[in-house]
This record gives sequence, structure tokens and C-alpha cells, in this order.
Amino acid sequence: MRRVLAAILVTSLAVGLGGCRHRNTGMIHEGLGEPDYGRQLALGQLALVKITDPNEIPDFSAAWADLSGLHEAIARSLDYLAKPSSARCFPYGDIPRDKAVASLRAFDALIAQRVPASQINQVIRQQFDVYTSVGWDGRGTVLFTGYYTPILEASPVQTERFRYPLYRAPAGILKDEEGNVQGVKMADGSVQKMADRAGLESSGQLKGLELVWLADKFEVYIAQVQGSAKLRMPDGSLKTVGYTANNGYEYKSVGEAMVKDGKVAEKDLSLQWMIRYFRAHGDELDRYVKANPRFVFFAESDGPPRGCLNEPVTTWRTIATDKSIFPRACLAMVRTRRPQMQGASVQMTAFNNFACDQDAGGGIRAPGRCDIYMGEGDSAADLAGRTKEEGRLYYLFLK
Repeated sequence: MRRVLAAILVTSLAVGLGGCRHRNTGMIHEGLGEPDYGRQLALGQLALVKITDPNEIPDFSAAWADLSGLHEAIARSLDYLAKPSSARCFPYGDIPRDKAVASLRAFDALIAQRVPASQINQVIRQQFDVYTSVGWDGRGTVLFTGYYTPILEASPVQTERFRYPLYRAPAGILKDEEGNVQGVKMADGSVQKMADRAGLESSGQLKGLELVWLADKFEVYIAQVQGSAKLRMPDGSLKTVGYTANNGYEYKSVGEAMVKDGKVAEKDLSLQWMIRYFRAHGDELDRYVKANPRFVFFAESDGPPRGCLNEPVTTWRTIATDKSIFPRACLAMVRTRRPQMQGASVQMTAFNNFACDQDAGGGIRAPGRCDIYMGEGDSAADLAGRTKEEGRLYYLFLK
């Protein structure tokens, strides 16, 4: 199964790329201290619990006000759930696959019926059970960040300008059922752990696996973190490349290391800042990038970027979560804040949005983390780079 690295944040879970410090960022939670958004659940524990107190069920009317793209996202989730391979991911707790399918279809029917916003809370309460993520703190607190698809200049061949490759995966990579890389199968049948980033880049063992060439070395890293990219070729055509495998190492944060070294204050760290910094201090790029041992391989991809379900992602309607503890493809509602341009300035506004859980990420590994897909290109990059907000994450299943 393909796994797109759904993480615009080239940082740790606790250090974001937001261009400013938002409300809640770095706040102290009563009795819990500094947030630990990467806090893991006990082995076998799931991220969702059913809400039994009616007073805890959220207001859905604001999310119902804009449903653009949601029908499309639901259709893609249903496409995934129709695949025989999806059966091994269910039941999720007490939710069988057929209930996940029926829940998506029932909600899609409500969209088609154009249920008035004044009635949607009553209808949802009558037809659906509402679940919530336990969050990092057991109180439902989730940190939301954004990710996007970069559009980068590229060449099919190496030139004086285009010198930095994205690579195909070596032959023999073995993955488990969840898509986690176990190593490389050798000629004698043994499985060998792959080299880390520094080892792969210095050994020459990737020679001949070049897929395309980019003009900027840090853009190679951006593509690896995003897990997919659209490439503008010299003839003006666009080519999509997507994640196909990694070298089996856990992601480590470049941004966090830069904050730790005093290169930038956490509140000033952003993707745009990092791009400017490395263009001015190219001699430092290798040291920081190689501190992250994780290396990503690509393949050409037809059509739009795809998530870990091997289904296209939908702007604002696809979220990425830890698929070991959250249910694949299911209907969710995000309740947080998002950046919005107001003239030349950026304002944080309330964001209540229905979405489908269709993606995963190397840095999204806990009940207190969720990434929102924000689209393609520079404007999406700017929004994603500014997003680091706490909120709540809910899921809906038919009664």
C-alpha cells in the first residue's frame, strides 16, 4: 500500500513551521504541562471513543455550510473500501467494514437531499453515533497541521541547472501489510536493513535509479517530506511523482534541529524561512538534511496526487492520521482554526469541516496529530506552512 508522507511540517510534532505563534501553541495544559502531541497510546488501544453524553456532541451546522468537494472525497473513500484488500483493516474496534461503507453512503445521501443547516444537527444525532479522538491528553486535544503538493521545476535528464535527482526505489524492498519497509531482500534470500540517508547518498548505490532532476537541492527534500510533487518539465508539461517507498528509518526534524541550534526562533520558523535560509547558507544544507535518516523514493503517478489508500486526495477534504489507531477512509469532522488571507495580512478563522481519513504521514503517529491536505502550489504551501492549531477531531458512524 502506498504511503504518502503527509507532513508539511519539516519539524517535530512539537515545533511547527507556522509563520507566527497562534493561539494555543505552546500553551500549558492544566495538570499536564507542555503539550506532547506525539504521546502514544497503550499497545492495542484505539484513538476513538464513542461520545455518550449528548452535551459533548458538537454543532455540525457550520461544517454543513460548505460541502464543496465532499461528495468527491466520499466517492474516493468508497472506492477504497470496495477493494478486497481493505477488509484486513476492519473491524475497527466495533466498526465492521460494511458499517463504514453504509455510514459514508448515508452521509452522501444527506448531501444529495440538501438537508437544511437548521436541521442537520438533529438529523445527525438521530442517524449517527459520534466518536472523538482521545487526543494527546485524553481530553480530545489534537494538533492540526497542513500539507500540500509542491509544483517544482524539473528535467528528465541531468543538465548544468538540473543536478539534484529524485530516485526510484531499489529492487527487492520488502514491506509489511501496513506498508512499513522491512528491508531489502538480497540474492541469497536474506533481508538486509537499508542504509540511512547519509549512507545512501554517499555510497553510489542509487546510481542509475534517477527518476527526474531538480534545480534546487532543498526542493528535493521538500518533495521527500511531502511525499508527492507536480513537476513542470522544460516543455511546459506537468508530471506527477508520488511516494513509493522509504528506507525504513523514522523521520527526524530539520526544523527542530535549526531551532535547537539557535538559527531561528520557533515563532519565526516557516517553510518559506527555511527556503530563504538555505539559499543564503547552502553550505549548511547537507549537515541539517542528513541528520534526518529517512529517505523517500518516487515513481511516476497518473493523475492527481494520491494518499496512502492509493486514492486521489481532495483539497480540504482529505486528512492524514496514524493509520494504526484511526479508521481508514471514514468520515470525520475537523474543528479548529485555519489561516485565511485578509488583503495583505493573514487572519486565523474558525474552521469546521467534514473530511475523509485518506492519508498517513511519517510524522503523524499519535492520537493527538492530524494533517489537512490544502492543495497544490505556492498558495497552498503558504497556508500549510502557517497552520499549527489545536482543535477536536470527530468521526461519524451509523447507529
